[in-house]
This record gives sequence, structure tokens and C-alpha cells, in this order.
Amino acid sequence: MVGGQLYENNEGIVNDLVPWRNVLGKRMKQGSEGINSIRFLRSIVLKMEKSLRYISISHKTASVAQREVFHIPKEEKKDLVTRIRGTFPDISGLLLLVTCNRAEIYFESVTTPAVAVRNFLVCIKSSCTDVEVSKLFKFSDTTEKTVRHLLEVSSGLASSVIGDVEIVHQIKKAYHFSMELNLQGSLLERAMQTVFKSHKRISNETLFRDGTTSMAYKALKVINHTYDKALVKEKRVLFIGAGDIVMQLFKYNSKFNFKNIYVSNRTEEKAIALAKRHRARVLGWDKVLRNDFQDFDVIIGAASNCADLVKSIPATGIDPILLIDLAVPCNINKDLSHTENVLLYDLDTISMDLEDTREKRMAAIGKVGEIIVEELLVYTKWLQRAPLRAFLAEYKILVNQKVMDYFETDSEEYDFKAVKTVTDRVIRKVKRRTSPSISFEEMDAVIAEQVSFL
Repeated sequence: MVGGQLYENNEGIVNDLVPWRNVLGKRMKQGSEGINSIRFLRSIVLKMEKSLRYISISHKTASVAQREVFHIPKEEKKDLVTRIRGTFPDISGLLLLVTCNRAEIYFESVTTPAVAVRNFLVCIKSSCTDVEVSKLFKFSDTTEKTVRHLLEVSSGLASSVIGDVEIVHQIKKAYHFSMELNLQGSLLERAMQTVFKSHKRISNETLFRDGTTSMAYKALKVINHTYDKALVKEKRVLFIGAGDIVMQLFKYNSKFNFKNIYVSNRTEEKAIALAKRHRARVLGWDKVLRNDFQDFDVIIGAASNCADLVKSIPATGIDPILLIDLAVPCNINKDLSHTENVLLYDLDTISMDLEDTREKRMAAIGKVGEIIVEELLVYTKWLQRAPLRAFLAEYKILVNQKVMDYFETDSEEYDFKAVKTVTDRVIRKVKRRTSPSISFEEMDAVIAEQVSFL
């Protein structure tokens, strides 16, 4: 491909590289060297065939109860990655994005389609014969559509709360997990660069990030709206969990200044550390398990992998007990919503309230969409030039060997820095030619010319 188009089939891609095949000179003659050249070209074609794909279940396609089934707890992620790669060995890059509102798998593969990974996840989490469950997933097998989806998710356009800024931090953590497992992949790595660049542009060029609309912030605001202003600061509030959401609750409490906060967690050391840092108190996990919530006015559930942790609530006084469930699976049994004087909010209901900054963000959607289109175009152009980059990277190895051969013929000792300099100059000279075809004899002359310039 020289200013050309990326073809969808192997034959088109190979034909697009035809002008470059001549640069292999003697390697293209019949025999073992010719076979090696064919293998060389075929390896490049295979690299070009790799696609970035995704599957997604989110608040846009499924209810909280349905999403709970496919939630992937932190402690299960490594095992799931191992099982996916064991089942689909051609998968290279892989990213698991799991939040309270979505579970998504992004992966690079040559032959494994997104529907196969979706069916695999359905089989291990639900039922492999349940067609209705499968319909809850969105998916794509094309790199461009996958990157577009990722940009819409990372920007907050696809969030239940429009413009949610926390999602980009969750994506960053998911990508760090991929890097720890050496699963970033070239297509995925470039996609992440595009995500972070888009995020920076959206923050700097639009009002889409103005205001705070995270679920944690909204939960605290619900408390503020539920009780009398003169008494709300003294209400006894319990945070269950010690993960990201609870840390956000403490962070945003600086704006609300609730003074009577307790925190409880399975790992008591984490609860103690949070309580010490934020001047809160600790409630023993055993009391949570017994549902001993005497005298608490507000309970916010945000513990991972603790379904139906809160099943009963003590009798209430005049003011209602406020239950806010920010966890997946849900920490609070939904039947409690029928209990007298109990108010229950879950992820779906809380996201429908308190859209303070909605108008400003809605007005910025058009500009955000333009940024996404522009950055997607940059990514697509990078993708289209991938075959040529791959070929030149391999070809540079051949040129480098020819340069070393030249120096070894001329002298037993040579400067490796000089070899690199000459190699780079030869590659640049070949790339500038109208036709990239060059025989090894011509290459020797070009090398000699560049050496003379040292």
C-alpha cells in the first residue's frame, strides 16, 4: 500500500504490496529463499487481518437484574481471561471493562468472532441455549466500529448519567490490568491512546465535563433532598464496601459535610484505613451480616460480589430509612422497597434523578461527537497504513543485514551507530522513490553512497 486502500481480503492486501515484493530481489527466486519470501509476505498479511472486536451488556440493553448475571468480580477477572485465551488461542490483546452499568470485553483476534466470545460468556454465566439472554449484548467484529463504541463509552455519551467522568478512569484501570497480563495488543494500545486524547480534547474544548454527575455524588444528593435541611447533616449514614464507589462517596462528602458516617467492609483493615483518613467510624462486618442496622438513617450498598447482603431493616420512626444500592450484584434486597417508611434507590432509579447539569451537557453533545469523528478518522488512517508499516519494519531487517555485510566486507570492526544511521537513510531513500522496486545490486550502491556521507 502506497497511498492506497486497505482491502478486506488477503488477495487484495497482497496485491497492494506487489510493488514492494520486488525489493526482496534474489529472495523471490524459486527455491527455499523464494518460499521464505512467500512466508514473509503471508505473515504480514496475517498481521493485517487482525481486528479489534467487542461484546457489551449495559444499562442500554439490560436491567440491573440482568446485568448482575454477567458482572465479573475483580477476583474472577484473571481466571476469566485465562479461560478465554485457552478457548480462543488466536486472541492477543484483551481488555475487560466492568462497571456498575456495563460489562464489556474488547479483544484482538484474526479468526475468533465477537459472537463466539459472547456465547462463551453466556454459557459460563447463564445458559448457552438462552437466545433471549444473548440478545442483551451488543457486539462488533470490525475495528472501526469497536473503536467508535469505545470512544462513545469513554466520553460519557453512552453512560446512564450523560457525561459521566468516572468512566474514563475505570477504562484506565482496566487497561492497566491488561498491561499487567501483557495483553495490551497493538490495536488496543492505539485505541487507548485515542481514548485519552479524546478525553483531553473533550475536557478542554467543550462544557461536557462541567458539573459533577457521578453515581456517588448523586447518592449523597439524594440524602440531602430526602431529609430536613436542619437535620440532614447529623443523620447516621453507613457506607458498605471499601472500593472505588465508597472512596468517591468520601471524596464528594466534602461538598455535603455529613458528619455521622460509618463504613463497613469484609476486610476490616480497609474499613479502618478509610475511617481514619476521613474521620468516620467503623461498623463491624459481622453486624452487617446480621443486618444489625439499629439507628441508621441511610445505608449505601457498594460492596462487590455481595448479593442480597441487606435483607431486613429495623422498625423506623417518623423519618424514612433511605436505602441506596450502588452495587452489582445488588447489595440490597428489592423486596425492602415494599417496607413501610423505607425508600429504595438502585442504579437505574438514581440515574433518572438529579440531572442538574443535563442542559449544559446536552448542548455540548454535538461538539463531543465531532471530536470522536475526528479522532476516529486519525485512528482509521493509522490502521490503513499498518500493512506498509509492518512490511517496512520487516524490510528494515533485511536492509540492516545488508549494511552490516557491507561494513564487514570493508572492515572487521564497525560502528553499530553508523550501521543504524546508514540503514535509516537507505529506508528513507527507498520510501521516497516513485517505485519502491530495488534490486540488491542497487541497494549495495545506495549503501555505498550513504556510507560515503558519514
